[in-house]
Amino acid sequence: MFNSFELFTSVPSREGKASRHRFNGWSLDERNPEAIKAWIPIIEWFYQNYFRVQTDGWQHMPSEGKVLIVGSHNGGLASPDTSMFMYDWFRNFGYERPAYGLMHPLAWQSPVSAKLAAEVGAVIAHPKMAIAAFQRGAAVLVYPGGAQDMFRLHSQRDQINFAGRRGFIKLALREEVPIVPIISHGAHDTLIVIADIYEQIRQLNPRGFPQWLGPEIGVFPIYLGLPWGLAIGPLMNIPLPVQIHTRVCAPIVFEKYGRTAASDREYVDACDEQVRSQMQYELDSLIKSLQ
Repeated sequence: MFNSFELFTSVPSREGKASRHRFNGWSLDERNPEAIKAWIPIIEWFYQNYFRVQTDGWQHMPSEGKVLIVGSHNGGLASPDTSMFMYDWFRNFGYERPAYGLMHPLAWQSPVSAKLAAEVGAVIAHPKMAIAAFQRGAAVLVYPGGAQDMFRLHSQRDQINFAGRRGFIKLALREEVPIVPIISHGAHDTLIVIADIYEQIRQLNPRGFPQWLGPEIGVFPIYLGLPWGLAIGPLMNIPLPVQIHTRVCAPIVFEKYGRTAASDREYVDACDEQVRSQMQYELDSLIKSLQ
């Protein structure tokens, strides 16, 4: 029943690459408030001194209960606005309120990074895990645009891009949860994406992707940034110290919910347009306020 939720282009099974070690993203029980507390001083330093974060709109975030938080990815694999948002989450709600972030299956292949991700609340990007989190009354954070969004061209840095994915809408409708959009400005200036040569690489050599990557990621950027200078491919980057602004937007509650609504393609498309339009409006307004 999960095939209709297209959260990401492909999702390995429990026996796939993402499950070769304990921390494979298929458990909600690896989240560890004590581990989160240990990381907070480090994240706080980056929040206050490196990215000099300014944030607003937290009065819109429900103080309890299940909610689907929908964001737009920025800044390559480092995605600094994500960690800065989570710092604000813990600052507002403490360490015990459950919140889980859906993370791409490819990111679970490294035992070290997987352990860290699981302990701070990441789970594998599969509807089953989101639904399980909702059943516990938790918040779930998803970035529908995935890699295509986080490596979108620098000229498109101020555009909301979900890469055509609507699985998060179906998830919200089926599970009857409100959507709270989050936006940010500045994080996509922490690296400069100048091109995406995914199609050219795929056509020249379909089997030529690095073994750790695979063609399913759907992006092969060329970007300027640290530490490489000029990087080719979705390599990890060190973000430049650019100021980041984040905003929590007003919750979106749709007119209809349930399985029937989630199966209505036209209605799903309309809900998707509503979310993207509101997020684009909020992002445009935020940018205008900073000028």
